Amino acid sequence: MASNASISFAQLGLHSALVEYLNHAGITTPFPIQEATIPDAIAGRDVLGRGRTGSGKTLAFALPLLTRLAESNRRRQPNKPRALILVPTRELANQVNEVIMPLAKALGMFTTTIYGGVGYGGQLTALRKGVDVVVACPGRLVDHLNSRNINFSEVEVTVLDEADHMAELGFLQHVEEILRQTPEDSQRLLFSATLDRGIDRLVRNYLHNPVTHEVDSEQSPVDAMAHHVLHIRNDDRFGVLKSLCAAPGKTLVFTRTKHGAARLAEQLMKAGVPSVELHGNLSQAARARNLSAFSSGRADTLVATDIAARGIHVDDIALVIHADPPEEHKAYLHRSGRTARAGATGTVITLMTDNQRRNVRALTKSAGIEPTTTRVTPEDDFLAELAPGERVFRESTSIVLHEERLDSPRGGGRRDGGGGGRRDGGSRGGRRDGGSRGGDRDRAPRFSDRSDAPRAERTERNDGPRPERTFTPRSSGPREGAPREGGFREGGFRDRGPRTSGPRTSERSSAPREGGFRDRGPRTAGPRDGAPRSSAGGYRGARDAAAPRSGAPRTGGPREGGFRGARDGESGRPAAGRKPYGASAGKKRY
Repeated sequence: MASNASISFAQLGLHSALVEYLNHAGITTPFPIQEATIPDAIAGRDVLGRGRTGSGKTLAFALPLLTRLAESNRRRQPNKPRALILVPTRELANQVNEVIMPLAKALGMFTTTIYGGVGYGGQLTALRKGVDVVVACPGRLVDHLNSRNINFSEVEVTVLDEADHMAELGFLQHVEEILRQTPEDSQRLLFSATLDRGIDRLVRNYLHNPVTHEVDSEQSPVDAMAHHVLHIRNDDRFGVLKSLCAAPGKTLVFTRTKHGAARLAEQLMKAGVPSVELHGNLSQAARARNLSAFSSGRADTLVATDIAARGIHVDDIALVIHADPPEEHKAYLHRSGRTARAGATGTVITLMTDNQRRNVRALTKSAGIEPTTTRVTPEDDFLAELAPGERVFRESTSIVLHEERLDSPRGGGRRDGGGGGRRDGGSRGGRRDGGSRGGDRDRAPRFSDRSDAPRAERTERNDGPRPERTFTPRSSGPREGAPREGGFREGGFRDRGPRTSGPRTSERSSAPREGGFRDRGPRTAGPRDGAPRSSAGGYRGARDAAAPRSGAPRTGGPREGGFRGARDGESGRPAAGRKPYGASAGKKRY
């Protein structure tokens, strides 16, 4: 609601095309933060604006920014945007772009988004074609700046949206680097729900004599909400959540951890409540798809971490549930601000167990609210009063859940084609909200390849007990008649009788030996013309039984695969026509 019903957007000095678009959309009266900041911003002054979440800050900076760009009427150039809007998260970047894009189109201007978790190709193409407004997360924008894909020399207006949240995420260094590259005389607009966490340093160093506006709605979102604390037993937690989420309307449930959000969303789905999850362990494509499913009504419940607590606007969220109470009162206010937006009403419920009583009481006191505390069970009729309507549970749903989760085996990584990135999508590591090493701070992380769903119970084997193994004892002594000398090292001993220890005679023993001699009778020392060659490389031809082998030197032949035939006893060389390895060169060859 506006503080003065007689003030219209046309009276604030906006471009006529913007006023016409707003009138066509049914937006005729500015909110207090818009009424206070738009005239100073159009006049070219640096503005420092503070307003509660849902108070209309996006139009408060988008309308004067576009009006000033239309007045300057500069020609857009490739890789040189005319305005920058810096935001802390990808979801907020998409949301701001959805608001500003049709307004820019009414003036013949173009916008684009730059953030991590997606590939560089589309962003580079848009920059090369030339855009007027870039909505970006600081990390990926710095990567483009360092790679000389973008130049800030033509920037006329720079906007910092949710500046305190950027400070919480550690983006101040990147923000300062970006501001240093913009022209010194360019305009800077800073909007935030709070003005702390290092924001004073940005104001002191980069804003020139700013005008400050700290304006809240006449009926603030905190006053427009009904706050309840439900005192429950820990075992009743899911039953109470299931009853509340199954009521008609959109419900936003906040959990403390990413794994808790994924687990709760899956449990609700199995219970018949269409639900999707939103947290840093999802790829950007999955995050956008799940948020779209919730916005369009295909999913009635969104289970999210604090990634959805800032800047996310979804129409008609009737119920916000703190399944896990937040750590501080500011987080409570930002979470709760997803309902009762733009003058609407809503209900906020905090679940509290016995061991959380002290923390919840301190939390609500710091937030400046006095909630109604009620002890309930899943069957309590009071739940129907908080979330009226018939509970509907669907046994099967068509919502595709958990796709492209970065910690799932099937997803494996990023399906959206994005390369690694710094902080919000570059290639240099660092993560704050669950991004992976070598990933973005605003990107979903790449943790272990495990699903958050509870592991299915293991069943016992049905194939009966294992049969017992039987072993035959082995004798420790030597086998009878088989002395260990000369036995096989592998495969054991063969019962072949004793082996002679005296000098070799003209005849070899007929006992088989692995790799040894065949039972072929005495060898002759003479040549073997016409003797067939065996497969082992030697000769098996007839031998002269009267000619012992003694006196036939082994000189000149290879040790394996060579000649077993007779050699010239006088020369000690192989038979004629056979040239041994290495004999001609006098070298060994292997």
